[in-house]
Amino acid sequence: MNPLIHLENISAGYDKNIVLNNVTLDVKDNDFIGIIGPNGGGKTTLLKVILDLLTPVSGSVSKAKNLRIGYLPQVNSIDKKFPVTVKDVILSGRFSTDSWWRKPNNSKHLTKVNELLDFIGLEHLKDKAIGQLSGGQMQRVFLCRALMSDPNLLILDEPNTYVDKTFEANLYNLLGQLNERMAILFVSHDVGTISSMVKTIACVNGGLHYHHSNKITNEILQSYNCPIELVSHGHVPHRVLKHHDHE
Repeated sequence: MNPLIHLENISAGYDKNIVLNNVTLDVKDNDFIGIIGPNGGGKTTLLKVILDLLTPVSGSVSKAKNLRIGYLPQVNSIDKKFPVTVKDVILSGRFSTDSWWRKPNNSKHLTKVNELLDFIGLEHLKDKAIGQLSGGQMQRVFLCRALMSDPNLLILDEPNTYVDKTFEANLYNLLGQLNERMAILFVSHDVGTISSMVKTIACVNGGLHYHHSNKITNEILQSYNCPIELVSHGHVPHRVLKHHDHE
């Protein structure tokens, strides 16, 4: 079966600064890939290539014809002053950015909105202005938006950054349910949080080193040139980023 996305020897960057060098990656149906790495290592650049927001300097990107991507950005990139309700934000995930305001809010789409809000436990906030939400609530609303198009690939950029602790465990349970019907790329600096959830891990640090498991050791990370130290105690592994020198 062909992958949803195939990146072949991708190099990408900005102006003359190459951030990703010779990266190859396949994303297949029902994958759950944790993407880790230091700040400046290329995680965001990798997402931009996948989302067609950045043209690679070299290499090729192949996508399945039936690919539908849902994208949850970091919530701090959202303008909370924008005069729009929770319902409208979620509905916007169904349409292209240049036309969704002109689409009718038909019953099918509104039913989908209600189902998604019920799924993440915010059905009571449907008519609230987006600026009235907490960071965690807004993150959940944008997760609903990402799911409105029934994606078969869900991309999450640091989704637990602003999620309140009372919802955090529930978020991971929801992602487990979603992974039964879609592939997930989960970008995070917190390996301890994602290692028990994801199926495989990709360390992005200029290049990309793919590990076909969620079992990561210090020895593996050192061989991958990924500056992350593993410190385990109890049943929950904790990871701390080391200092990383860029050449």
